[in-house]
Amino acid sequence: MNPSHPLVRHSKSLPKNWHALDSEEVFNELATDRERGLDAAEVVRRRQLHGSNQLSEAPRPTFLQLLIAQFNNFIILLLIGAAVISGFLGEWIDAAAIMAIVILNATLGVIQEQRAEEALAALKKLAAPEAQVLRDGSRRSVPGPELVPGDIVFVEAGNFIPADVRLFEAVNLRVEEAALTGESVPVAKDASIRLEADIPLGDRKNTAFMGTLVNTGRGQGIVVSTGMHTQIGLIAAMLQGVEEETTPLQKRLDGLGKVLGIAAIAICAMVFAIGMLRGHAPLEMFMLAVGLAIAAVPEGLPAVVTISLALGMREMVKRHALIRRLSSVETLGSTTVICSDKTGTLTQNKMTVTRVWADDDLLAVSDSGNILAGEFLADGRPVPPADHPAVLTALWIGALNNDASLEISGASGAEGRTYRMVGDPTEGALLVAAAKADALPRPLNQAYPRVAEIPFDATRKNMITVHHIYNPEGSDSSPFDESHKESGYAVAVKGAPDMVLNLCTRYQRRDDSIAPLDEAQRRRILAANEAMSRDALRVLGLAYRVDRELPDVSDIAAVEKDLIFVGLAGMIDPPRPEVAPALANASRAGIRTIMITGDYPDTARAIADSIGLMRPGHQVMTGKQVDARSDEELKREVERTDVFARVSPENKLRIVTALRADREIVAMTGDGVNDAPSIKAADIGVAMGISGTDVAKESADMVLTDDNYASIVSAVEQGRIIYDNIRKFVFFLLSSNVAEIMIIFLAMLAGLPSPLTVIQLLWLNLLTDGAPALALAMEKGDPDIMNRQPRPPHEPVINRNMRLGIMIQTVTQTGVVLGAFILGLLWHLHADAAASAGVNPLAFLLRYDWRGLDVQSAETMAFMTLSLCELFRAYTVRSERLSLFKLGVFSNRYMQYAVGLSIALLLLVVSVPFLQPVFNTHFPSAREWAVVLGLALVPAIAEEITKMYLRRRDRKYRTT
Repeated sequence: MNPSHPLVRHSKSLPKNWHALDSEEVFNELATDRERGLDAAEVVRRRQLHGSNQLSEAPRPTFLQLLIAQFNNFIILLLIGAAVISGFLGEWIDAAAIMAIVILNATLGVIQEQRAEEALAALKKLAAPEAQVLRDGSRRSVPGPELVPGDIVFVEAGNFIPADVRLFEAVNLRVEEAALTGESVPVAKDASIRLEADIPLGDRKNTAFMGTLVNTGRGQGIVVSTGMHTQIGLIAAMLQGVEEETTPLQKRLDGLGKVLGIAAIAICAMVFAIGMLRGHAPLEMFMLAVGLAIAAVPEGLPAVVTISLALGMREMVKRHALIRRLSSVETLGSTTVICSDKTGTLTQNKMTVTRVWADDDLLAVSDSGNILAGEFLADGRPVPPADHPAVLTALWIGALNNDASLEISGASGAEGRTYRMVGDPTEGALLVAAAKADALPRPLNQAYPRVAEIPFDATRKNMITVHHIYNPEGSDSSPFDESHKESGYAVAVKGAPDMVLNLCTRYQRRDDSIAPLDEAQRRRILAANEAMSRDALRVLGLAYRVDRELPDVSDIAAVEKDLIFVGLAGMIDPPRPEVAPALANASRAGIRTIMITGDYPDTARAIADSIGLMRPGHQVMTGKQVDARSDEELKREVERTDVFARVSPENKLRIVTALRADREIVAMTGDGVNDAPSIKAADIGVAMGISGTDVAKESADMVLTDDNYASIVSAVEQGRIIYDNIRKFVFFLLSSNVAEIMIIFLAMLAGLPSPLTVIQLLWLNLLTDGAPALALAMEKGDPDIMNRQPRPPHEPVINRNMRLGIMIQTVTQTGVVLGAFILGLLWHLHADAAASAGVNPLAFLLRYDWRGLDVQSAETMAFMTLSLCELFRAYTVRSERLSLFKLGVFSNRYMQYAVGLSIALLLLVVSVPFLQPVFNTHFPSAREWAVVLGLALVPAIAEEITKMYLRRRDRKYRTT
């Protein structure tokens, strides 16, 4: 191609502001013949220059990469090292047990990760498969990916826009852009206007964007951007640029694993060094050090956390929330801010007439789950619409001057058949309002068939339909004055209230009579319009005229003149009824909600006020204001902003980033393509399952299956329960493991043999601890869980209270197990013989050379005491504050199963002959059972006393 060719000149930086050029300038910039389009050779050259009209996709991680990622965890690496060392030393049972845990955890992780990262594939599905284009002077259909900049395309109702196009013809063209801009109603396009360069995306009325849907009308445009250069392409690029981050739980547990690992290595080195100084054999001390490492690291923790999150995901599904990434389950529970889209999330995503005004007669219109169910209210009291004839006339005009329809969507029920609205949401709202007054569209159109129409025009700002009227003599059913006794034609008009009012010379009074339209009445009508507009209602004016003869619609001025003004219909996308209480629950839980929408500021503020989202003294910011702020300024502004209106995808991403920079844990909800980058960038992304696009769903960590904001709050509660449960079994496992370390460490320092063998330690960590830990994951949560403030983002898993609990449990468990072990040793050596020699029994034990001697009886007592005290204590850690008796000893049936199973397995280990040599155990005598059971209860009692102290301390803190 010639270097001077306009397309080559601009190929490196094609103008982004096509909406700021008139159509002729766009044709010149893109060197396209308006009458013939592009020729075949030129299309080939431009495709080589700009590529295919498709969205590129970042490479997906391979199975091997996903598998390797599962081992990028300090605890896992430490376990693998312990398994290798155990195998090298011939301890194959230990090595196999450790590796089984590692493999289980990796398998679960890979299965979950393979279900993620589908966002860009879903984006590609939005591209139109076929496009109607003008090439070589003829109209033809081509695959969407073959479009190039400069192509002339034809669009009509039902089509997806195949690329970003600058329109040069638009006939009653309305495009649904909610998925891209958040605009709740179809946008009327005007190809003739020229806009300012910095106008927001949602206001570019001379441009149509790839992936949006034509609602009504038809048009032509010239392709200005394809593939990754389109607005959807820019979103795809942002998705590729957003890095996946670990959740707070992952960060905390990874940090915990590193601390434990370093502590284990330090203790092992210390034990090994002390043993060597005392003259023990190197191999013996090395095995003891490995045993300590196994005791220090909670081998079951990664698997228990993964399984706990999976169980939590199952519970989330019951609450209409589908979790796509296991590690994100707890993040919602720590959320401090919910950034919520308005349309379809806080609102019902359907335009609804809420007020009808006629001659100072103002009726409110209620709504319910059934589309046609609702009441007309005057001063809050239900009234029959037939008692308000002017209002009824306005509803009839809105239903006749209408291209929407109602379709049966379900069988008859208690409230009759169920319907769904098909067509433009604004017209559908008028149709539904009339149907609530028993003016169903089918019989209405049969009684007043449409015979002519003048489509909506952006200049006139109205739509006109003409209907034949025939009423038998004596009929009094027509709403139209002058037509009670004879046939005629009704001209029905709806449009912008001020424009419709200018066409009227008369008005219909509330008593159904017709009066001249004077200035006083005009002022009352305009005041009513302003009052509705201040409440962010979309207002339409309704008027009519009755002619004896069929009007000539080619003479628009003649058709529009001498109209009778009837009334105003105010509509809005109303809030979901359950949103206000859900927001109140979130507020009590210390969670702030921010509305982020593509709608206008007044509309957004009105919705926010009505549901209690706006806080006193807080502000509404627009996308333009966001663009004008630096990152640091925006970080400060988000603290006092409750609503962001008229925002772009880039704005949403900056808002989420600013909140996270302020150390907030951010949940971002949304349903459109425009929400995807910010959903992915948030700590947890929440997509709508019913109304949401595939892009939003595949970018999200969680999908709401009922599109209900209340389900978000319910999910927050469940997220908190899950995190609390994880804390419970982390405390349970760590306190037991630290006690195991101290038991072995103190015994070694005292010169005693090891109270526990390596295989016993593995048994304790995997089965005695593991089963109750899983039962703790099934706890239902404390009753006050939603009255607490969110956890501070920097708070570690092991906080001050947990450290106190671990210290107390370490002391008590170490004391009772060493006590049982020492008693076993004394009985083994027949303490009475030692005493007869005049030697203190304990001093005798500490000086005794235990090397090579079998201490099976003492090890059995220590093993059983530690096992049972951990099982008994599992009941007391079910709540960090409530006493066991207030919680209910048997209220968690899974704990009964877990403890029962663990006790049964313990009895097998000490009683089955072929297992006794493996675990170095024997079946205890009655005397040994009495000591074991008595000592095993001590840690559980200590735990209850600790919780009593914490409750008293908290009460004292709250009162001071």
